[in-house]
Amino acid sequence: MKKIIFNTNSNNWAATLGRLALGSVMFAHGAQKLLGWFDGPGFKMTMGFFTGNMELPWIIGFLVIIIEFFGSLSIILGFVTRVSSFAIAILTLAIVQSVHWENGFFMNWYGTQKGEGIEYFILMFALAVSLMITGAGKYSIDAFIITDKSSKPYFHRSFTEEDALIF
Repeated sequence: MKKIIFNTNSNNWAATLGRLALGSVMFAHGAQKLLGWFDGPGFKMTMGFFTGNMELPWIIGFLVIIIEFFGSLSIILGFVTRVSSFAIAILTLAIVQSVHWENGFFMNWYGTQKGEGIEYFILMFALAVSLMITGAGKYSIDAFIITDKSSKPYFHRSFTEEDALIF
């Protein structure tokens, strides 16, 4: 189980770049909702919007905020990246289905649509799925955890039948 969650190629710079991009963008959205940073509404107003305007159950609104804030921090640090990326991928699909699908593809750059389209969410979903596949990449806590301290990092060792079972 440890290999499935933490395994990564710790020389993968592309995964690192994707991890930092997804994590930083999602962090800004989570910080707006949880802390009111970046001119965001903060926890109380966000929960009021989710439970009042959107009529979401309290627990769903709470999970959205927690996934966006703490999931993004986890991804930035490269800790349980696959798990956090899975949560963000599911969250992204739910947001598209419940809010943005009816607004079409494009963002509302010129204010002519009734809301934002799905193009941003396609990118966020693709980054999250990519990280679910590749793992955290270079300079991540996951890479540190999976590294066998007595020899080479896990990804340099020869694969065995046991290793093949995780694929």
